[in-house]
Amino acid sequence: MRVGKYTFDCIFREEAILPEYKGSTFRGVLGHALKKIVCALKNEKCDSCILNRSCLYINLFDPSAGHRGVPPPPPYVIEPEDGGKTNYRGGDKFTFQLLLFGKANDYLPHFVYAFNEIGEQGIGKKIKDARGRFSLRKVKNDEAVIYDGQEGKIFTWPEPKDYLPDFYDEVCCANHLTVRLLTPLRVKYENHLVAQLPFHILVRAALRRISVLFEMYGEGEPRIDYRGLIERSLRVQEIQKDLRWFDWSRYSRRQEQKMMMGGLVGTVSYEGEIGEFIPFLRFCELVHLGKQTAFGLGKISLEIEQGQ
Repeated sequence: MRVGKYTFDCIFREEAILPEYKGSTFRGVLGHALKKIVCALKNEKCDSCILNRSCLYINLFDPSAGHRGVPPPPPYVIEPEDGGKTNYRGGDKFTFQLLLFGKANDYLPHFVYAFNEIGEQGIGKKIKDARGRFSLRKVKNDEAVIYDGQEGKIFTWPEPKDYLPDFYDEVCCANHLTVRLLTPLRVKYENHLVAQLPFHILVRAALRRISVLFEMYGEGEPRIDYRGLIERSLRVQEIQKDLRWFDWSRYSRRQEQKMMMGGLVGTVSYEGEIGEFIPFLRFCELVHLGKQTAFGLGKISLEIEQGQ
C-alpha cells in the first residue's frame, strides 16, 4: 500500500481562533471544499446519488456513503501541528501533515486546490462576521517542494513510499515497550469504548487497522496470523500506565448535532516477548489507530527496549 506524507505550510492573513484539537475543523471544511470542486449533481444527497460509486468526493472524503456494511475509513489522515494554540494573529505561521493512502495520492492536487479554497473562505470562529483567512505557502514531501503558493504550480510529484503487506521481515528482539498516546485514542472492544489498554486490545486495534487499510487501499488483505498473534499478545503484561480519559466534542454539520470525541491519552508500558508485534505497531505509528483517525486521533509513538 502506498502511503504519502505531505506537509502543508500556511500563514494567516488575519486574526483567527481555532479549537485546541484542529483536525476536526480541518476535516469539516475539507469536505465542503472537495464537494464544491468535484460534485456533478449539486442538489443530490450522497447516499442516494446515482453517481456515488464512482464519485471522487465519495472515494476521497466519505467512502461510507457508497459502501454497505461496516463503513471503511477515509483514505487520509490530517495531523494538525502539536500544541494547544488557539489564537492566531495575521502573519502567524502554521503547518499540518496530510497522509494519503493508495490511489488517494494520485489526487493530491485536489487536496492542494481544496486547501487553497479553504484559505480564501477562512477557518475557525467568526471574528467580526468573518473567519480567519490564510495562504497556502508550500506543500512538501520531506524537503522536496511539491507546490509553491506564489507560483501556483506543482513542481514535483514524488512517489509515495510503498509498504509491502509482509510484516514478518523486520521482527526484532525486544522485551519492553512504552506506547505514548499523543492524541485521544478511541478503540472499541466487545462493542464498547475502552478506558484501559491491555496489550491484546492494542494489538487487535493495530491488526484491524492494517487489515482494513490494505484491503481498501492496498493490494488486498495481508497474510497475517491473526489468531496466533492475538493469542500470543495475551501473554504480554502491562507493567506501568499513566492513562486518562480526555473528553472533547465537535459539531457535525452533516448530522446536525454535537458529538463527543473522548479518548485515552497518556502512556502505557508492556513487558514480554513483543518483538513480532513491533512491525505492526510501527506501521500504526505512521497511520494512526482506532476511530476518527481522519481527524488526527489515535496518533501514537513507540519506545522500544531491545532484549539481551
